[in-house]
Amino acid sequence: MKFSSIKYSLLSLFLFIVGIKTVDADRGAPYTNYGLAGRIASSCSGAVSATATFCDPTSPYAYTCYCIDPNALAMVAGCYHILDKMSPEFVSKLSENCEISGLSITFDQFEAAYDNYTSLAKDSEDIKDFNATIPIDIPVKLNSTVVKLYVEAYDQFLGNYDNSLYYGSGVLGYWALISVVAIIVNWTKLLFPGLVRKFTGPVSNTWRKHVTLPAAASKNKTNEKPFLKVFDFLVPSRLETLILIGFVAVTIACCSANIRYVENDPLFATRRLAIVRYVADRTGIVVSVNMPLLILFAGRNNFLQWLTRWDFATFIAFHRWVARIIFILVVIHAFCFTTSFCIRGSYAVHMIRTYLIWGTLATVAGGVIMVQGMLFLRRKWYEMFLIIHIIMAALFIGGAWIHVDELGYVWFYYATVAVWVFDRVVRIGRLVVFGCPKSEVILLADETLKVVVPKPSYWKSVPGGHAFIHFMRPSCFWQSHPFTFTSSEEEDKIVLYCKVKGGVTHGLYQYLANHPGRTTQIRVALEGPYGEPTAAKRYDSAVFVAGGNGIPGIYSEIHDLAVRSKSNIKQSLKLVWVVREYRSLYWFYEEILALKNTKINTTIYVTKPESHAYVEEFNHRIPLITNESDSDADIAVEKKHEKIEDSYSLKEKDISGDSTDEDPVDKNRIIEIVKSELSHVTFKEGRPSMEEMVLQEIDESNGSVAFVTCGHPLMVDDLRHSVVKNLDNTEGKRVEFFEQLQVWA
Repeated sequence: MKFSSIKYSLLSLFLFIVGIKTVDADRGAPYTNYGLAGRIASSCSGAVSATATFCDPTSPYAYTCYCIDPNALAMVAGCYHILDKMSPEFVSKLSENCEISGLSITFDQFEAAYDNYTSLAKDSEDIKDFNATIPIDIPVKLNSTVVKLYVEAYDQFLGNYDNSLYYGSGVLGYWALISVVAIIVNWTKLLFPGLVRKFTGPVSNTWRKHVTLPAAASKNKTNEKPFLKVFDFLVPSRLETLILIGFVAVTIACCSANIRYVENDPLFATRRLAIVRYVADRTGIVVSVNMPLLILFAGRNNFLQWLTRWDFATFIAFHRWVARIIFILVVIHAFCFTTSFCIRGSYAVHMIRTYLIWGTLATVAGGVIMVQGMLFLRRKWYEMFLIIHIIMAALFIGGAWIHVDELGYVWFYYATVAVWVFDRVVRIGRLVVFGCPKSEVILLADETLKVVVPKPSYWKSVPGGHAFIHFMRPSCFWQSHPFTFTSSEEEDKIVLYCKVKGGVTHGLYQYLANHPGRTTQIRVALEGPYGEPTAAKRYDSAVFVAGGNGIPGIYSEIHDLAVRSKSNIKQSLKLVWVVREYRSLYWFYEEILALKNTKINTTIYVTKPESHAYVEEFNHRIPLITNESDSDADIAVEKKHEKIEDSYSLKEKDISGDSTDEDPVDKNRIIEIVKSELSHVTFKEGRPSMEEMVLQEIDESNGSVAFVTCGHPLMVDDLRHSVVKNLDNTEGKRVEFFEQLQVWA
């Protein structure tokens, strides 16, 4: 047998034993960091094992033979001398390795061992019948070239573990840097509005026009991008896209930096074996380091959301892309190790080990998440998506935890679970404190649910905010859905409007449709409030544009702004609500009435005024309002309502009975009644031009203009596009855009 074959056979055995011992040593460890001392210890142990044998290779002490055999220790000491590492700092690592086997080495013993090496060591040629595989009882002189080759090999092999920690932290550092920049920029906008309004020059406008405000490509940002029907997807904003491109670039750089093959590598027989092992280790460790971030971005109680003032939808977009990149790294990690095992012919032996079984399970769970997280499936079967997502996420994290527990990186999963538990504890705490009060749930026109919840004394309303509601019914109590609400500090109720779509809201629709008056009492629990108002109050003109069921949050913020800014008579407040037909007003009728005595200039666009499917709903709307009125002003309105209702009674047969869409006279009369009741509102029929609206508001404003919007994604994207086009207006006015529509499902 050639010496090289003997060397690789011994080395394979050595690496196998090292792997077992390392697993035992690192089980449950926060992380594995070898450092220079660890790499030197392994290099010298490897060089000695490849040169001569002193202990039975099958012995449990084979890895730490130098701890019990003076000749082996003498050669290790000689190796340290060749490398000029004869110091307590480096020798201490050897002692740590010995302590694993219940042994120890002092520095004095190590110096004495070096004396033995200098006096007793012989060249292998001078030892009769020398065989590197047979134990001997005399130290052998080391070849300095071989020693340095082992050092270079272990610098790459074990150094890759250390570097992977640093590079994984580098990815975290990227997000930390992005967050710091966001904190500075967004808090500057809030704290120094006067300064921000001055940034209307070409540089500022160009940056905002091409980077911070527009959609990534065309107009689509909140509206999904269609692709083969089932592969529709959401496109992040341009700023989010650039941040994510940077994240991908940093991740690629951190997963490929300092990965190289050492020529004549004594640890790996081929270049391919070496590279796949380095890549496997790198990707696995980078994934572990970034797992807490993945969970943090998905949480409702994400402290970065408050610090950066980015909304939940932004962090959910980041969460999705971080998850995709992490899964790609997991697949690369699994593929590389599988390739390595297959090349070595040890796949079957390795795959029965517990940590690899759980690692495989975690990988499969991650793959299921990637498939069931598709936008088409999320929207069509959201409840099913949620259940599967939670189960698969638990398997992914749990499987990864068990997988790395034997490898020394489990503390990253402690942090991951801690982030998740913190979010859940806060959420459950909010629900427990809120309780489950009986709330009135009403089915209104346009198939909208109105939920009136008693407001606890501690609840602090957030204009433009949202809350997650649990309907405490056996079929859906465990589900929560976000809705904006209308509420003020003075009111003792929280009112949420829920558009009937599918799932929970559709079930409630069917439940209420069979109830008298289409109303009932249901216990609910609210988690919130979340979100925060925009900085619109700091602009000379604030234009709030809502579409359909996007009105509650918009209304809440502009109404609060009108109440709080009475002293700021110079600020112009405008509310634009785009609805499909006149009956769309009924479920939000009393709120629109409440704007009569405010300084809010309200305009309502009716895009399908020819639709007359509203009479029944309107005939039931007026009594509901009058019954809720109790102020002097409301009493006056109530009398007016009674007159209106009398007119309905006179026409009851014509309106509610035999009337048809071909009878325009009574329909037009009802429209006139509505307009008379809402005399403070300007009604326009047809679809508004966002471009014309933006141009007009900029022209009429005395200074800076803020547009705040929530509604149908197409409308929101259209308004954003129009604002972006007019940032560099000829008047030099600061124009800002705030999006309250949050799309995360």
